Amino acid sequence: MNDLHRDLAGATRAHAQVLATLRELSDDQARHPSQLPGWTVGHVATHIARNADGQMRMLRGAIDGEMAAMYPGGLAQRTADIEAGAPRSAAELLADVTQTAAQLERTWAEMTPAAWNGSGQTVSGPVATADMPFIRWREVTVHHADLGLGYSWSHWDAEYVRLDLGRMTMLWASRKPMGMTELPQEALAAEPRHRLAWLLGRAEIEGLPPAGIIG
Repeated sequence: MNDLHRDLAGATRAHAQVLATLRELSDDQARHPSQLPGWTVGHVATHIARNADGQMRMLRGAIDGEMAAMYPGGLAQRTADIEAGAPRSAAELLADVTQTAAQLERTWAEMTPAAWNGSGQTVSGPVATADMPFIRWREVTVHHADLGLGYSWSHWDAEYVRLDLGRMTMLWASRKPMGMTELPQEALAAEPRHRLAWLLGRAEIEGLPPAGIIG
């Protein structure tokens, strides 16, 4: 369970960091474009909150011995929920992200060993409950930078970067022809945060096309 404890601690730190940023958010900033095409800061903040709801839904299903869907209405529900929440005031966005992060942390505390051996259903397929804290850590860390409010990929937690760099490098290699398992030299020459940001579609590396992992 050591990896699980590490990931829970990392996700909890990520919650505290993004909330510190959102406490300084103004209503005007909430309507500004984020770093994600077509999304405002309000869209990104709402997505962080709805992601917590979705994770809680799957975890509570596992507590009950069931495989619950993250978004019962699929991608249509996910999109509609984000669009509905995006225009809210800065105070409403902060309250939503604060409340849902706290609820998710309480849900983690309620999990049993059996529940941590369960799984949930995301829009991309099944996911092990034991992997959800790391996925949440990534989600909050990456989208914190997507807000475009002074926190960028250059500020990402070093432990998170080390762990996800290994995961994303393996994912990159799995999508290449046999024998092409080494990252390009330009990527290997980049410092770890920059390399991970490239793999996640959040940065460019001179001489390379996009990594093409994240759509």
